Amino acid sequence: MEKNTLPQATSPLVTWLSYLENLHSKTIDMGLDRVSEVGARLDVLKPAPFVFTVAGTNGKGTTCRTLESMLMAAGYKVGVYSSPHLVRYTERVRVQNSELPESAHTASFAQIEAARGEISLSYFEYGTLSALWLFKQVQLDVVILEVGLGGRLDATNMVDADVAVVTSIALDHTDWLGPDRESIGREKAGVFRANKPAVVGEPDMPHTIADVAKEKGAQLMRRGVDWQYDVTGDSWRFRDAQGELDNLPLPQVPQPNAATALAAIRASGLAVSEQAIRDGIQNALLPGRFQIVSESPRLILDVAHNPHAAAYLAERLQSLPKTGRVLAVIGMLHDKDIAGTLACMETVVDCWYCAPLEGPRGASAEQLMEHLAKGEAYENVVLAWRAAMADAKPEDTVLVCGSFHTVAHVMEVMEAGRTGGK
Repeated sequence: MEKNTLPQATSPLVTWLSYLENLHSKTIDMGLDRVSEVGARLDVLKPAPFVFTVAGTNGKGTTCRTLESMLMAAGYKVGVYSSPHLVRYTERVRVQNSELPESAHTASFAQIEAARGEISLSYFEYGTLSALWLFKQVQLDVVILEVGLGGRLDATNMVDADVAVVTSIALDHTDWLGPDRESIGREKAGVFRANKPAVVGEPDMPHTIADVAKEKGAQLMRRGVDWQYDVTGDSWRFRDAQGELDNLPLPQVPQPNAATALAAIRASGLAVSEQAIRDGIQNALLPGRFQIVSESPRLILDVAHNPHAAAYLAERLQSLPKTGRVLAVIGMLHDKDIAGTLACMETVVDCWYCAPLEGPRGASAEQLMEHLAKGEAYENVVLAWRAAMADAKPEDTVLVCGSFHTVAHVMEVMEAGRTGGK
């Protein structure tokens, strides 16, 4: 199985990533025994004095970013592990909101390769161990881990969280996590720990989350029960058992995720001043999450790729001042709920520009168009985006959505344009 040439610590990152992609036969191999054993050998299972682990169907990335922003504003040294990346692999590990050099990642891979011996690891397990190893080298106060898939058997769950968070529960990855919200909730609640806060941002919480919290002896903190928020005009208010915070600034990230992050900060017991909370909320921004890149025409990038995220995206679009048309550039993976995702957005989109995504999981443009009354097929995402931008009038909105891959293609072209690449 491993007829793969072993790279050196000094080999380029692209060489290592190619090696890792071909090393292990199962791309999603659920189970913690192998990765925990290698984690113990590397002594990375306690990457910092305090750890937040964030699970959930949607909203994980922006919840992690808001946590990071508030903690940094309070003076903590913070590391974040998130996935997938948009343009560069190095986006997956942030220290003080900065990426580390490629050489740091390759050094970590060499350490893992030496430690694993005969133990087989998946690409994601390698990446998770790498992040933990990198965090240990820089001596952080707090680490924030974004779960890759599910929670209970995800590689991030080899680390015991001091605060566990579940942002939202919706149908996605049903092949792995189960056919309904109850099964998915049980998997995601697997990150809970005994006598530790378990913060849930999902307002319609499946009963299985409470079941797991009870089984594990976790301190469940539910939105709408143990904490709540409400938006009034250009500010919002948060309430929990500790009291009330008024006149909070509206976040740039989705409101429910900012509120969930705040609930997690308050549950943590870490010293974070009200000013740090305000500054952190105001400054939190994550690429590809309702990211308004330019105006006239307005260009928005959003990685929404399931009905739950698409419904929220449609809501955000409707909240913008209505000027012209909405032209949507879309590419999706065929194992997603294409019909459900597109149905959530049909009422807000005037014209669809459909593009295929490459690879075995990519849906064709024709597969997307089967579910749309009006749409054009293009050879690839970049051509679809260029056509939409050419068709757009200054008052129109061009939306790029449907997958991390779709947004990444457009971001890469825009980045190359800024740096003089082709």
